[in-house]
Amino acid sequence: MSIKEIDLHSALKTYFGFSKFKGLQEDVIKSLVAGHNTFVIMPTGGGKSLCYQLPALIKDGTAIIVSPLIALMKNQVDAIRAVSQNDGVAHVLNSSLNKTEVKQVKDDITNGITKLLYVAPESLTKEEYVDFLRSVTISFMAVDEAHCISEWGHDFRPEYRNLKHIIKRIGDNIPIIGLTATATPKVQEDILKSLDITDANTFKASFNRPNLYYEVRPKTKSVDSDIIRFVKQNQGKSGIVYCLSRKRVEELAQVLQVNGVKAVPYHAGLDAKTRVKHQDMFLMEDVDVVVATIAFGMGIDKPDIRFVVHTSLPGSMEAFYQEIGRAGRDDHAADTILLYGLDDLVKRRRMVEQGAGDDGHKFRENKRLDALLAYCEASGCRKKALLSYFGEETDKCGNCDNCIDPPELFDGTVEAQILLSAITRTGEYFGRVHVVDVILGSSTDKVRKRNHDKLPIFGKGQEHSKEFWMALIRQLFASGDLYIDLVRHGALRITESGRKILSGEKTFRCKKIISPKSKKQKT
Repeated sequence: MSIKEIDLHSALKTYFGFSKFKGLQEDVIKSLVAGHNTFVIMPTGGGKSLCYQLPALIKDGTAIIVSPLIALMKNQVDAIRAVSQNDGVAHVLNSSLNKTEVKQVKDDITNGITKLLYVAPESLTKEEYVDFLRSVTISFMAVDEAHCISEWGHDFRPEYRNLKHIIKRIGDNIPIIGLTATATPKVQEDILKSLDITDANTFKASFNRPNLYYEVRPKTKSVDSDIIRFVKQNQGKSGIVYCLSRKRVEELAQVLQVNGVKAVPYHAGLDAKTRVKHQDMFLMEDVDVVVATIAFGMGIDKPDIRFVVHTSLPGSMEAFYQEIGRAGRDDHAADTILLYGLDDLVKRRRMVEQGAGDDGHKFRENKRLDALLAYCEASGCRKKALLSYFGEETDKCGNCDNCIDPPELFDGTVEAQILLSAITRTGEYFGRVHVVDVILGSSTDKVRKRNHDKLPIFGKGQEHSKEFWMALIRQLFASGDLYIDLVRHGALRITESGRKILSGEKTFRCKKIISPKSKKQKT
């Protein structure tokens, strides 16, 4: 099918009201309209959805859009129906539909009304659906969130692996477009092979978001007060505050409400009606802040989110990048703040070990956590570290906490040796609180019961504060000199690299520990 350039711009204006394309959108659309296999790596907020929505509306037949989340499908179906003013133009086909609704979907497709059909990969395993789709004209197949197809991806979904076989059953020459916002070079390669589109025209947008400010803060005992203070400094601005658990979401939403912040909770444990209500309140600016688990954000089209705060460590660099990508889509300045502590790392490690997947999957997930921890403890430019993970090089950004207020470094070898010695002499069997108590000479019941107050290392670190030693532990984790033994309930264990520090074969450069309250404020 040949579509002239003027027709694409006319269609863009007709259906979406835009006068020009954004970034790589036009090139991607031309590739797909021409019938080529196409692969798109485009950051959150870059306009990936339009890359398949517009071609679907102007090409003959129905486009199949494979999407991993029912909520995301619904959001996109509602949006495309609104712009086309036709409820039949887009449908979902998944387990939420009854027989009558499924019949209506099939009738609309057969009659040429439906241009976009959103399906979950599980739906395409049903013989009746595959047989039906073989009987109608399919314009192309779009695989959204394509990183789910890769076992190296941060959100691997085994059911995605059969897609290339199912697509061939539906039709031999159906063009395929794969789209993702977060993919390392390894994941990109795996996606192309897994979809059997190694010949695809590939379009990769920069992961660089110049308008975002990046900051990492260690958690303090007054973490709620820190969050309240930050949100109040941004009063009247839209923001998302991410939490690890549903319970924490509810608690923090109430704390913010009590302190005069217009905030609502959002998590998968709320009933569908409440979730929709709270999401709409945020979109319509009836509230300023949504406190949420990662269940919130996919498909949310709100360009003026001015801040994203993580109250705990995300699951991976990919997840972190995707979540902060919801800020500043209007290209105006926005803040991203990550609060973290070693408790978060222990919880995340435990979630990986207790989760599904084989040893290889768990190894990869732990490596992702290692990369995120290294980002948190980086002494150089945050953006440089973040983009490097995705295979993109950049100069210092000048718009992160480390660029604005570079941390001082000093030779922390002696301090590291004191810490590592305490871990060794206590049998590598205890967590950080007990180890630091020994270093500081704190005569707790636990210390006395185990006679650790009699150890030569007892009290050898009194010249530094508890905060200093906790921060040093985080830095030794980030440098790969320590690890957490979950079998021993979170005990600190020393790696081979750490033993070289202890023996004097290796030095350790340490960031000067500065209280968060004393750090310079971003201008």
